[in-house]
Amino acid sequence: MNARVRGILRSAMPSRRRFAPAVLSGFGTAGSAVALLAASAWLIARAAEQPLVMYLSAAVVGVRAFALSRGVFRYLERLTGHDAALDRLAGVRADLVRELVPLAPDGLARARRGGLLSGLVDDVEELQNLPLRVVLPLSVAAVTALAAVGFTAFVSWPAALALLGCLIVAFAVSVGLGWAAGSRAERSIAPLRAAVADAVHDLLTNLDVLTAYGAVDAARERVRFADAALRRAVVRRGTAQGLTSGTVSVLAGLASLLALVVAAPAVTGGTLSGPGLAVVVLLPMAVFEVFGPVPLALASWRQVRAAGERIAAAVPAEIPDGLPRDEPAPTGIAPALGSGIELRDLDAHWPARSDAALEDTGRITDVTLRVGPGERVLVTGPSGAGKTTLAHVLARFLDYGGSFTVGGIEAHSLSGDDLRRTIGLVEQSPFLFDESVRQNLLFARDDATDDDVRAVLARVGLDGWVAERGGLDARVGDRGALVSGGQAQRLALARALLRDFPVLVLDEPTAGVDPAASDVLLRDLLGAVGHDRAVLLVSHVDVPAELVDRVVRLEDGRVLVG
Repeated sequence: MNARVRGILRSAMPSRRRFAPAVLSGFGTAGSAVALLAASAWLIARAAEQPLVMYLSAAVVGVRAFALSRGVFRYLERLTGHDAALDRLAGVRADLVRELVPLAPDGLARARRGGLLSGLVDDVEELQNLPLRVVLPLSVAAVTALAAVGFTAFVSWPAALALLGCLIVAFAVSVGLGWAAGSRAERSIAPLRAAVADAVHDLLTNLDVLTAYGAVDAARERVRFADAALRRAVVRRGTAQGLTSGTVSVLAGLASLLALVVAAPAVTGGTLSGPGLAVVVLLPMAVFEVFGPVPLALASWRQVRAAGERIAAAVPAEIPDGLPRDEPAPTGIAPALGSGIELRDLDAHWPARSDAALEDTGRITDVTLRVGPGERVLVTGPSGAGKTTLAHVLARFLDYGGSFTVGGIEAHSLSGDDLRRTIGLVEQSPFLFDESVRQNLLFARDDATDDDVRAVLARVGLDGWVAERGGLDARVGDRGALVSGGQAQRLALARALLRDFPVLVLDEPTAGVDPAASDVLLRDLLGAVGHDRAVLLVSHVDVPAELVDRVVRLEDGRVLVG
């Protein structure tokens, strides 16, 4: 287990002060259960001897007290334990999201959405089992078992040795059988669950395309195949846990039988009373009841550790090369555009990929470019030339070498959040939430009024369309499923206009739009932007010359014309 995984598991543990009440309550629950059975055994056996009631009154009170305290301690254990674990889990989620933010979006570009979602939901959820189902039951079982063995030794040391031997064998079986039979299944369950999530996500989000090409049955078969593999792993894990629990139950009965065999001679010899024999024979049942969660705790430990390893793989401890790092804290102030944006000898690349053949795709080298206030610059070139890489550097989603200044200020000295108050990126495939038109625009400026929203919609030519759809409350569907590609681009531009960026970077705004309508869309988009802000238009298709002031051509990551 590496340091990163240990750090994640350590972060899932509540503080000692916060978790101490749960542990103490757990000791109280286990101790009350063992004491209840011991007191009950002594009381029943002693009552069979028909002594005076006064000799039984203390045991009667003890049985009542232990029965009540067991329930009270169990309630306190569950209450304080879950409160501490869930509170810490909220902190773990917040910490992981905070670590993911610097990786987004380009550091997560190749992550499977279903797998990433499964990791951040299911795997993080699994971490709560570390304090509740691993640390707590193992601590309680260890202390209670040792205390019970000590008490049994005080009554009959042969019975204590028999109990201790059975406990050691039970622990060895829990470790060995559980590891051999269930370890592989437990470690495979989360990846298989992620595979099911990926298959279902792909089927639902691409249902229209799959239907059009008659590939729905194949996608459903992929879901069924992934689900069957997950079911087999869950059954293997359940079988291993059942075998382990059954073996422990057999050893509990064996411990009582051995206690009877080794302690009975002491009764005939007069060194052990009948009630004492009843205590040492029945006490192992209570001890093994407390020991019962140990196999499950060991299985939970394997699952928790595997979850920690998957989280560590999904959220690296260090920001990968190619992404911004060590940024200054945001000030909330947009840097002034001043004389514009200037790039000199700019180098940039995407985070390292697993496929070495794709390593140079999108890399830019020695790019020199200046964009003045109000200027419109077209960046064109073939696919893979580095156009989108340049756009993401300007938005500070990717790190860079060389010089990149905004109003004469080096971008490295600015936080990404502050720089993105000046430079706005409208992506090739803008993300639209499954919400109303209003909500899809308001997150750009949450204090905007409905009149402000209608005004920007009119600028991008969507006012009539929105009115036909029923107004600002019209929904756009999941990822804009209810709007066309051109309408999605117009909504994205309206969002950027509402935010009022001094510089707009439009990355392939006509992608997915009918070529016959692309010029019309470009004219509308650039007309909506106006001439009061700088525009960097990224496009691999021809653009009418009158729409831009200058053309920059990229090939193999270098500027050929500019």
